[in-house]
Amino acid sequence: MSSEDAIPNNGITINGGRTIEECQKMIQKCLKRPMVKFLMENMEKAGCGVGRNFFKAVECDKEISGGYSPGEGILVCSNHMRLQDDVNQVVIHELIHAYDDCRAANLDWSDCAHHACSEIRAGHLSGDCHYKRELLRSFVKLRGHEQPQQMETRDLQTRGTNSQLIKKECVRRRVMKSVLANPHCSESAAKDAMAAVWDTCYNDTSPFDRAP
Repeated sequence: MSSEDAIPNNGITINGGRTIEECQKMIQKCLKRPMVKFLMENMEKAGCGVGRNFFKAVECDKEISGGYSPGEGILVCSNHMRLQDDVNQVVIHELIHAYDDCRAANLDWSDCAHHACSEIRAGHLSGDCHYKRELLRSFVKLRGHEQPQQMETRDLQTRGTNSQLIKKECVRRRVMKSVLANPHCSESAAKDAMAAVWDTCYNDTSPFDRAP
């Protein structure tokens, strides 16, 4: 299966990417991270070995950061990578897709609900939608210049609630973008699929005990 067949991770692309060789070295560095090792170990436990060639740096024509290709592995778009953190996020996101593909023998990526469910889980569990990342993407605006130690407890609780709302909105936005890239899913089908599986899939944190 080629890079064109991969399930895309439609993240923010970055100008001034890396060569394939540079990106491959960044992938190898990423594989030493505890979260990445944890996901690979759980894939092994689920019966899906992760071989040396499972992760590949490639050049991508499409405006995507990477993708998971069932039966082949994870593709990282070197020309859209700049920082080590960019590579880390793609690998973690796609490993969650790979884990879902491994544990569910009947997962059908052409099924909008199946695709939406895995995207919900990947967006929620990978760190893609952390508050700081949304801030860097300019989807969140800071109000005032308060320091945490100056805030009252109620203010901190409110901000914690807002952070969760921001995270969920980010996951919904990114799920829609990815599922709409699926040729089998129209906009209405993508919306209906996401709504139908949202609660179940957002609350499914496997293989983690809770969302990282």
